[in-house]
Amino acid sequence: MATVERSFATKHPAVHSQPSLERKLVGRIGPWQLVRLINESELARVYIARPAEGAADGPASYVVKVLRKEWWRDAHAIEMQRRAAWVGRKVSHPHLLPVLSAGVDQPPFYTVSPKLEGRSLAKILEQQRRLPMAVTLWIARQVAEALDALHTTARMIHSDVKPANIVVAPDGHATLVDLGFVHTPGESRHWSSRPVYGTLNYLAPEALTSALSASPQSDVYSLGVTLYEVITGTVPFVGRDAESLIRQHRETKPDCVTVRRPDTPPEVASLIARMLAKEPMRRPESAAEVVDELVRLEIDSFAARSA
Repeated sequence: MATVERSFATKHPAVHSQPSLERKLVGRIGPWQLVRLINESELARVYIARPAEGAADGPASYVVKVLRKEWWRDAHAIEMQRRAAWVGRKVSHPHLLPVLSAGVDQPPFYTVSPKLEGRSLAKILEQQRRLPMAVTLWIARQVAEALDALHTTARMIHSDVKPANIVVAPDGHATLVDLGFVHTPGESRHWSSRPVYGTLNYLAPEALTSALSASPQSDVYSLGVTLYEVITGTVPFVGRDAESLIRQHRETKPDCVTVRRPDTPPEVASLIARMLAKEPMRRPESAAEVVDELVRLEIDSFAARSA
């Protein structure tokens, strides 16, 4: 069930626990002691955890994502969990959240990752409306590097790139999280089968047709929407309902970034415009190409600040 993103619907990834969601829950799953619940969504619950055989007062340095019981008989949901576990263990990259272990052969289905320090980019934008341009480009470049590793090593598409799925540490290190919707290029799956809120705000036009026919350039589009939002404070398209938003993604040319933030360097605006092209072939060819351009723009941004 995909729909227009609303503040109450999208859960932020497992980073620091959120007081409004945190509640003590003591339990065990496999070799992991669940310390407390920190997030939950329609599909899964996320817990801070520690090894069950460790000291009872030892640090809880792991995150366990558990498929909710009502999905244990859903073959598609189980396959998504298994695929996330496979990709998270296959792709090793400093800007992509790894999966350290998993239990995906029989219920309960779960994956284990390290606990990240920091906040989601979505939370940062809520609290700090605008980031310095150099920082914005740096975060985007790190995410593009993660996407390049995902595309080339696993030959998978992330398909859910958005600020809520980017965790930024206090030192600025960015990590792309949530592999729950990874899939192969061209895999046929209707967008409405996605049980997640917020996806439509960032999905590429080709992913909104009757059958999903995506490519690595689809992730490039989603990163372009994210970059647009970080710079301007709003996504390029806002719709009252899913149909309106889908139509805009497929047919409407977004305002240039400079219209909403006039001090944006023209080269940055040009890159974002190409990332948001309706036709995938008109976008940068790969995430690696986006990385190269962002590196150059970062250097230009720092040079402009020191001039």
